[in-house]
Amino acid sequence: MGEPVTAYSLLFDHVATRIDAERAHDLGFRAVRAGAPLTGRLPRPGRPVEAMGLSFPNVLGVAAGFDKNAVGIDALAALGFGHVEVGTVTGEGQPGNPKPRLFRLPADRAVVNRMGFNNDGAEVVARRLAARAAGLPDGGPEPRPVLGVNIGKTKVVPDDDQAAVEADYAKSTRLLAPHADYLVVNVSSPNTPGLRNLQAVEKLQPLLEHVRRTADTVTSRRVPLVVKIAPDLADDDVLAVADMALTIGLDGIIATNTTTSRAGLASPDAEVEAIGDGGLSGRPVRERALEVTRLLRGRLGSGTTIIGVGGITTPEDARERLAAGADLLQGYSAFVYEGPLWPRRVLAGTGSPVTPG
Repeated sequence: MGEPVTAYSLLFDHVATRIDAERAHDLGFRAVRAGAPLTGRLPRPGRPVEAMGLSFPNVLGVAAGFDKNAVGIDALAALGFGHVEVGTVTGEGQPGNPKPRLFRLPADRAVVNRMGFNNDGAEVVARRLAARAAGLPDGGPEPRPVLGVNIGKTKVVPDDDQAAVEADYAKSTRLLAPHADYLVVNVSSPNTPGLRNLQAVEKLQPLLEHVRRTADTVTSRRVPLVVKIAPDLADDDVLAVADMALTIGLDGIIATNTTTSRAGLASPDAEVEAIGDGGLSGRPVRERALEVTRLLRGRLGSGTTIIGVGGITTPEDARERLAAGADLLQGYSAFVYEGPLWPRRVLAGTGSPVTPG
């Protein structure tokens, strides 16, 4: 079943696609924040979901990459998202890769990015999160969104220096874990040189153990720890990550990040080649992300949370991912293509009716 034709989709297809993708994202995000006083009055969609010892207002969240610097958490929640994952945040602020670095493939309902972890850095984001927390009212009729903080490697830190990598992630952890409902270690973006090498279990396990110890030293509560993996891992490597997660008591796995594959795209080859390198997200990732979810759930059993992301566009996609074993869902590319009403449509179609506000 295709997605419904809406005023937003017509506007996107005929106007937004004429604007540079990164500029369009920035303008759209500003509009989301400006509209928050109105959207925040709408009823909260969905039913609560328990995962990782946390209560999520509903099953659907915003994937990392949309709000890199934690500037629109509550505005995104006002659209209906039950959790918002900010970042990826690195230990040091960095400009990311040269522009242009964000591209659309409308024929595939896909996005290609090679942003390169552009962000303000852990110190600035931590101050921003502290200021947000201080300004939040106590109680209120609506549950607050669950806040995930996604951390990654600073580009200048060599991936083959394990001690330096651990120190870099530890800095982000010390600063950000106190503000996070859950913490994500991102080792799967294709846009930071060498980062995906850290997915090898012999490097990943000590890194996660170090982050776990660091988080425990700076928080009085146990902050759930999650790892985000790539769809390009071989099946055996996916299962090895699952085994490692069970060994160290990891709270969850996000399946999956973007892919470097360009197989099976409907977009013309010349258009794809002109864009060049970067991580592909959106509809083309759906099948592999679904496969990885099934692999993980089969290996993990029921005790470890799986957050399903990648190509979830329709309510049918969402139901399929949940049936495959995901406990929670996230979106990015479909949100870009389908607009601000998309989270409510997906939640309504997954058997999660709107709860009176």
